[in-house]
Amino acid sequence: MAAEQMADRGEDPGRTVPPATPSTSPAATPSAPPPSAGPVSPTPPPARPLDAIDRDILRILQTDGRASIRSVAERVHVSRANAYARINRLVEDGVIRGFGARVDHERAGQGASAYITLKIVQNSWRTVREQLQALPGATHIALVSGDFDVLLLVHTPDNRALRELVLTRVQSIPEVLSTRTLLVFEETDLGPRPDRPAELA
Repeated sequence: MAAEQMADRGEDPGRTVPPATPSTSPAATPSAPPPSAGPVSPTPPPARPLDAIDRDILRILQTDGRASIRSVAERVHVSRANAYARINRLVEDGVIRGFGARVDHERAGQGASAYITLKIVQNSWRTVREQLQALPGATHIALVSGDFDVLLLVHTPDNRALRELVLTRVQSIPEVLSTRTLLVFEETDLGPRPDRPAELA
């Protein structure tokens, strides 16, 4: 079946948002204190180089996030203490961002899936990202190049919920200029599998 595109209502791709005009009131300018930059987040140290054992550990944990330290150690042929230290280092360096389950969204009651493309106001990515992260069913957000700016993957119970999500939540974000919804008819998870020994090699 050919891919079907569902263009969302209420869009105006040509709409632009004029830049805010600073106040020229002489009374307000002299007395206004300079804005506070706030605390500066420390820059995380660069991740340490990975060796073949580290990559094997990553492959094992991507395939089975519930694998025990003992099982991991035996499969990569190191001691449990060594495996434990390596996993802790991968977490500390931000290489491993967390442990979770890969979910079959349809079986979990999320029968409608869609990629939503967004055009947004220039330099508003961080603001838009924070609001998209709060959307129910949002599972992936990316800033991209090309004909649109943001790619969003969502899973909802049905098409009605999907429509409400797009029309009442996504399009209500002030920095979003236009959207287009691409319905997903079928998807396949290509995560690491035991029959892919070269993964991350």
